[in-house]
Amino acid sequence: MAEPSITMEVGNDGVALITMSNPPVNALARSMFPAMKSKFEEAMRRNDVKAVVLTGKGGRFSGGFDINVFEMIHKTGDTSLLPDVSVDIAVNTMEDAKKPIVAAIEGLALGGGLEMALASHARIAVPKVQLGLPELSLGVIPGFGGTQRLPRLIGLPKAIEMMLFSKTITSEEGEKLGLIDAVVSPNELMKVARKWALDIAERRKPWIRTLHRTDRIGSLAEARSVLKSAREQAKKIAPNTPQQLACIDVIEDGIIHGGYSGVLKEDKVFRELVATDTAKGLVHVFFSQRLISKVPNVTDRGLKPRNVKKVAIIGGGLMGSGIATALILSNIHVVVKEISPEYLQKGIKTIEANLRGLVVKGKLTQDKANKALLILKGSLDYSDFKDADMVIEAAVENVPLKQKIFSEIEKICPAHCILATNTSTIDLNLVGEKTRSMDRIIGAHFFSPAHVMPLLEIVRTEKTSPQVILDLMTVGKIIKKVPVVVGNCTGFAVNRAFFPYVQAAQFLVNLGVDLFRIDRVITNFGLPLGPFQLQDLSGYGVATAVWKEFSASFPDRVLFSPLVDLMRKNGRDGKNNGRGYYIYEKGSRPKPDPSILPIIEESRRIANLMPSGKPIAISDQQILEMVLFPVVNEGCRVVEEGIVVRPSDLNVATVLGMSFPSYRGGLLFWGDLVGPKHVYASLKKWSEQYGDFFKPSKYLEERAAKGIPLSEANSENAASRSKL
Repeated sequence: MAEPSITMEVGNDGVALITMSNPPVNALARSMFPAMKSKFEEAMRRNDVKAVVLTGKGGRFSGGFDINVFEMIHKTGDTSLLPDVSVDIAVNTMEDAKKPIVAAIEGLALGGGLEMALASHARIAVPKVQLGLPELSLGVIPGFGGTQRLPRLIGLPKAIEMMLFSKTITSEEGEKLGLIDAVVSPNELMKVARKWALDIAERRKPWIRTLHRTDRIGSLAEARSVLKSAREQAKKIAPNTPQQLACIDVIEDGIIHGGYSGVLKEDKVFRELVATDTAKGLVHVFFSQRLISKVPNVTDRGLKPRNVKKVAIIGGGLMGSGIATALILSNIHVVVKEISPEYLQKGIKTIEANLRGLVVKGKLTQDKANKALLILKGSLDYSDFKDADMVIEAAVENVPLKQKIFSEIEKICPAHCILATNTSTIDLNLVGEKTRSMDRIIGAHFFSPAHVMPLLEIVRTEKTSPQVILDLMTVGKIIKKVPVVVGNCTGFAVNRAFFPYVQAAQFLVNLGVDLFRIDRVITNFGLPLGPFQLQDLSGYGVATAVWKEFSASFPDRVLFSPLVDLMRKNGRDGKNNGRGYYIYEKGSRPKPDPSILPIIEESRRIANLMPSGKPIAISDQQILEMVLFPVVNEGCRVVEEGIVVRPSDLNVATVLGMSFPSYRGGLLFWGDLVGPKHVYASLKKWSEQYGDFFKPSKYLEERAAKGIPLSEANSENAASRSKL
């Protein structure tokens, strides 16, 4: 691979062209900064140089600072690995240079890349360039002057919006806002940038040092008002992470004390934030998501993915219609089969409603929605399956029904057709038992709503062919999902890891803990729904069926609670009929239902767990740990049994499939932040007190004893991958 480099060429016109090169996106590696400084200093010294143009090689300006450095800091704790860019290069070397510097931007200028452009005296870009400061999505703030220069160029409200939400804009929008000085065609870029630099040098165009500008900031009173509402917004959208409020504080410092003071504060805060648990978690998820696409014995065999042009879906219910929506939005032809005209019409209407919802939210144009519907077809038989490249079965969770479907489609579909099931819990070997095509049978487990949730669990058996796995991974990427390849067991990876979640919560209720307090503790931690609201949402029929599946597979560690049966006997089925633990009324948020208290009392009486008949005294932190440590423990078993390729895959899958907070790094990474020793000791204590449900797994016990992080892959994991 090419080494990162900075080159300089001086043209006959007296313009020095300094080029950043570090393919594929010209990430700013540590070694590039001394080289960049040296080239700028040489350009300033040379008599044949009148001005400088800074650009990136290969059609991209720069994707930003190389965040491998963050990972090195997290492993070593050494923040001195961060280069001194903010003052030494962005201010002293670039902005205060004796000769003008113009940034010539193609492709993208993100993070530190955009900050290098902001430190230049003008910015010329080609159309459709991506511009943004997404640092907050990694737990830090812009660290090379971005918090100070962006507001001075485009005004405070828009700059805060771009930083707080890691929002990118195009060069066209950038020109309107004042971030870009001119948008020109790719053929003209260098010519215009060179001339612009010379025009500044010869005072035909203004020589602007952005850090000294105040004209776009407004009065101090206006700025304070904008910052106040930004703080309120930050507290709402990110109550558990520090970087949003830190970013606003740093912006404010620069407005009150001047740009240079702001830069110094930004640099200090940036270095502090790099070392936080939030940054560790978000950086871990970032790198883990990249690793997911590497699957041993699949992606390393030189196979080419086959083209999947047409997908047949069996079942137009909630999942089937959601999957169909995701496929037609990515230009894949879909036929939906149902058992009656009424069900079929209902399924098609749901797909239309899904598209309408995206149009209303501004995520899709009406024209694209109309085009998507043109490649959707409904059917009441298998006649349209003869040329399907893939079938996805999305019928109800019933083993004999699924077996019947697969034996039928095996006879009708072409020999290359992938036979996928969207089951969330059933063993794939059972699903394909009545076929002779086990090499083509695979799980395509979408999460609800399927056209919105980003995770696709790809479940392979020991017989699934690598080609079929690769093809489904490719389809997943085409429809903008994150495909995670997992092994075949009850619940697969995510549902399997989370099967203790509701059980632990119900156990606490039967020990006398307030149900709504448990949900509150979990949502305060960062999960979108507590275990009881989640159960309301999925319905108690599903809860009962899933509990039966898991208790059959893992009878040694299930907890019985009478709560769900009692709720059903009292005519409650959660959101399905508007009455669950919460009251559901159209147009308003779910409200706790106090009328369930007699049902809870009855459950506690039957369970008979409360010591001396009195509720236990417990802190919020203990509630959190009693609900989530069993989940971490089951996640350890998922890794131990080789259900995932590597521990980090489970971290990503829990973030994308269960909305586990990404800033906590996913399930096992959070276990590492808390400390495997503490997780193990707590579970051991509870298992002695309450039984095997809490019994620590071998994997957790060994890692706690040896001081090895739960998220760290090792050779044992590699060996266990064959189980996939």
